[in-house]
Amino acid sequence: MMVLREAIRQGASTGIAAVDAADELPEFLQPDCPALIWRRNPSPCFQKWVDAFEPERLPRARVILRPKNVAEAISLIFDNCNTPGSPQSAMLAEDTALQAQVFADLMRTPFLRLRYDVVSTNACRKFHIDFVTARLICTYRGPGTQYGFPENGDADPAHIYSVATGSTILLRGKLWPESPDAGLRHRSPPIEGTEHTRLVLVLDPIADPDAHSEPKFL
Repeated sequence: MMVLREAIRQGASTGIAAVDAADELPEFLQPDCPALIWRRNPSPCFQKWVDAFEPERLPRARVILRPKNVAEAISLIFDNCNTPGSPQSAMLAEDTALQAQVFADLMRTPFLRLRYDVVSTNACRKFHIDFVTARLICTYRGPGTQYGFPENGDADPAHIYSVATGSTILLRGKLWPESPDAGLRHRSPPIEGTEHTRLVLVLDPIADPDAHSEPKFL
C-alpha cells in the first residue's frame, strides 16, 4: 500500500496522510500522522441535488448513538427536518452510515456523537484543535474544512489549505493519548455574506454516553 503525503510547508513533511480507500484509514493511527484526508469523489447527481437543495430542509442533528443505529437514526432525523425521500437523500444516509461504521471500527469506540451542521455564517472561524480524542469531518455541501500549521507563535497559518467538498478529514484532538499536537490547526471556512450554505457531517468517538448532555439514540 502506498500512501501519499501532503507537504503543506515548502521543504517540510507534515505527516498528514492522503488516502483513496477506507481500508487505508489505519494510517491515521500511526504515531506521526496528526490528520488524514480520505479523498472521495461525490456522485455528480448527488452533488447537484445537495447544492441546490433548500437549506431549511437540510438535515440538522446532534445525537449520541451506537454505530449500528446510525441508519435508523438518520431516517428519524430526515423526518424531523422534513428532508424528503429521494435517491439522493438515500445516498446521503448510506454514506453517513458507512463513514460512521468505518470511523467507529477504526477508533474501536462503542458510541459516536453524530452531528449534521447546516452553516451559513462564520461559525468556528478561528483556527483551533478540538477537545476530543479524534474527529471526522466531511463537508457534503459548500467549502470544506480549512487547515494549516501556524508558525512563530502566530494564531493563524501563513498557508491555508482546504479539504475538497465530499472528501473527509480525520483529525486528532487534545484528548488523543499520544502526542496529539503536531501544530496542526483547522477551522470552518468564513462564508458569511457569500450566499454559501454548508452541510457538514461531524463524528466523534464517545466512550461514556452518560457523561454528555446530547440526546441519546442507543
